[in-house]
Amino acid sequence: MNAKTKKQTLAAMGSNIKAARLRCGWTQAELAKKLGISIAYQSLLERGGRNPPATTVIELARWLDVPPGTLLGKAA
Repeated sequence: MNAKTKKQTLAAMGSNIKAARLRCGWTQAELAKKLGISIAYQSLLERGGRNPPATTVIELARWLDVPPGTLLGKAA
């Protein structure tokens, strides 16, 4: 995957995380606390600034009550 594609993929995933979080009615701080991560890291995830490990994506999906593929932009 080239750098541009990776950046677009991470940005899309970040948008999906944010949308799911907002559907839950949570702030970034609330979700970060549930995940045991910093608010700064949560913010970076939502802006596509970090490529989280699979375990983090799975934990995000669990808390947000969506299939992990939804966060990744894949069909469930």
